[in-house]
Order: sequence, then C-alpha cells, then structure tokens
Amino acid sequence: MARRLRFNGTGSDIGGCPSLHEDLDSGEIIVHGPPLTGTEDVAQLQHLSDGEVAVVVPRELLVDWAPKERARQVRTIDLDEFSDLFAKFEHTAWRLETRRRYASDEASDRWERFIETGSVVEDWPEGSPAKGFRDTIRAQTAQGKRVERVRIVDQPATTGQSYLLDGARWNIATGEDIRNMWRADADRLRLPAEDFWLFDSRLIALLRFDDDDQLTHVDLITEPAEVVRCAMIRDAAWHHAVPWKQFTAEMDSNA
Repeated sequence: MARRLRFNGTGSDIGGCPSLHEDLDSGEIIVHGPPLTGTEDVAQLQHLSDGEVAVVVPRELLVDWAPKERARQVRTIDLDEFSDLFAKFEHTAWRLETRRRYASDEASDRWERFIETGSVVEDWPEGSPAKGFRDTIRAQTAQGKRVERVRIVDQPATTGQSYLLDGARWNIATGEDIRNMWRADADRLRLPAEDFWLFDSRLIALLRFDDDDQLTHVDLITEPAEVVRCAMIRDAAWHHAVPWKQFTAEMDSNA
C-alpha cells in the first residue's frame, strides 16, 4: 500500500531539490536531495548500510520544514469559538473548500427551495447564525479587510457544489471575493484535500468533519511551518482559480 505523503517544503528556490515530505500516517520524514558521492566523504559515515544513500541538505531545510514535534500542537475549539474568529481577524481571512458536500447546507428551507427551483434565495431570518455571519463579514469588509475563498468543483458539479455556486452571489454581496477551480486542476497543482481558513497569514483553522459530512470541531494551528505551507497553498490556488462570475458564465456556456 502506497504511503500518503505530503510535500512540506523545499530548500531550493528553483529546482525543488532538496525537499522534504512527511508521511501523514507514520509521521516519518522523507528527504531527497543531491547524493553524497565523494569516496572519502562516504567513508566517514557511520552505520551506512547496503542499499542506503546519503543525501546532502542545507540545515535550513530541516529547521524550516521539519515538524518540531511528532504530534502537532493544536488547540481544538467548538463552533461558537470558531465563529468568533471572524470578528477578530485584522487583515485577511482566506478559505479553501475542497469537499463535495457540506451537511449543514442541507438543514434549511433555503436548501429545499434550491432543490425545487435551482435557485438560492437569501432569506436568512434575523437572529440566525447565517444572518449573523453575513452581517459580520459585511462589517469587516467595509473596513477594508479581505475575505476570500477558493472552492473546488467536480465535473459535473455535485448538488452541494451547485448550491454553493448559485448562492455565492450573496456572499459576494457582503464583500467576499470568491473564486472556483475544477478538481482536475486542483489535483494537477497537488492541492491538498483539506478544508481550512487562514487568518492574517498566522493562524490556521482546520475544519474537521465526520463521516456524515457534518462539521464537528475546528483545530487551531500556529506552527510556523504549517502556516507557511498553507500560505503556499493559498498563493497557488488563488493564482489559478477563476473569479466566480467568469467561472459560472463558462459553466453555463458549456451546459
């Protein structure tokens, strides 16, 4: 069975070597780089067994990209505390959405009307969590803060993705900037199948779902290497994603 490897980072600005990967299951670190080939150099190594190859990596690669602890230091918060983050961020809140379904979307009359009509109507009642979230985002973006998302879409789009595509106009009306990307393109870019918010390029809110696609809790991560990794994901996704209006227009023209 193949390992589940995640690219953590590279010590090169050009060729991508040497680089460091992490086994998501065992926690083992895989480093690849230029081999140590000098006969006198290799002779100085102790315990180098047959079949093993020594590679040369800069110290900075391990300092910058190797996990500092076997178990990442996270703080788990509930959904109420998670909601509070949107009133507290200072500059930017960026989201990557990769799932094919979010069970919470289906727990409203809004979903039922979408299933019947194919259109999302923004009619959240006063006092509802969704209305409160919209009001918070509107207030934050009015101050010049940025709220951005990249949503991954299958071909064909799932019902849940179609719901979000149609309803995005209401997010955009509050000041959000939403872009979309086909899953094939996300796979080509090796974007991870993770759902997270990145706040102010310093705090990751990793969303955790159960087997029924229900959001259960959120893990907060501030480990520098993880924050940089998510910032790299953000930069790649944002560069290649297509603005919502253009993406939906192209979908309609190809229908």
